[in-house]
Amino acid sequence: MALNFANKVTIFRILAVPFFIASVLYYTPQRDVLRYISLGIFLLAVISDVVDGYIARTRRQKTKGGAILDPLADKILLISAFICLYTKNNFPLGIKFPLWVILFVISRDVIILLGAMIIYIVYGELEIVPTRWGKLTTFFQTASIIGILLQINFSFLIWYATVIFTAISGFGYIKKGIKVLNVANGAKSNT
Repeated sequence: MALNFANKVTIFRILAVPFFIASVLYYTPQRDVLRYISLGIFLLAVISDVVDGYIARTRRQKTKGGAILDPLADKILLISAFICLYTKNNFPLGIKFPLWVILFVISRDVIILLGAMIIYIVYGELEIVPTRWGKLTTFFQTASIIGILLQINFSFLIWYATVIFTAISGFGYIKKGIKVLNVANGAKSNT
């Protein structure tokens, strides 16, 4: 089965991640251009996310594979970025993520992933629908990464917003997952 254009854009985003990681990890103050290359790769990946979503909706290219690959590509990009940027101690202004931000962001995604796996095992099917809070979380996580790469002094304000929206969306997804499991459990007990 051939990939549609939207899925190819999603795969491009996944393939961009190792280049982003390499440009961050090989950064030194003497090679400051790598910080801007990292930013460029990251922004290109973010734009590709918007493009593939738009194409999938407007050209009716939504697929089950795309519904799984798209959020997976987002998680791979964002988690890789948070971890890599946490490890860097030599940015010009020394602005970096504190460990608690990284743990908060990654913990939410691990909980959502485990919940999705449980729903798939119990229900036999999984429909991934992003919520408004999830989209706001992704926006603030993206803004946090851009703030670090640009070494913006007030980046810590974006981190707090990121953590708040990460918590809100995490609780929302947990509540939604429990509801799905309860419906699946009720359907099985009625048969």
